[in-house]
Amino acid sequence: MPDNVIKSSPATLQDGAAKADGKLSLTESEVIFVPFNERFGLGPYRFKRSEITSVVKCLGKGGGIIPITTEAFRVTLSNALHYEFIVADTEAWIAALTEKVNS
Repeated sequence: MPDNVIKSSPATLQDGAAKADGKLSLTESEVIFVPFNERFGLGPYRFKRSEITSVVKCLGKGGGIIPITTEAFRVTLSNALHYEFIVADTEAWIAALTEKVNS
């Protein structure tokens, strides 16, 4: 039986200059990003919350270099991969993600 969704919102995944709009969801055990358009190759992504080593605020950037928003965060996993998401209410997302990480 799948976990219940704890938090969900529209989000933009940024990978350098590439971006994908989609839906970011948080369950008790996983983080899931499903892009609205999967043809661009940026998702879907799914990883276990237990793999998260850090969640920090970062800048959303236009063209991968020009800061355009402070409403973004970076999730780093135990395998050194990282994902950056631009979302509304960044602090609430960081708190929700780190609640399980720090416990």
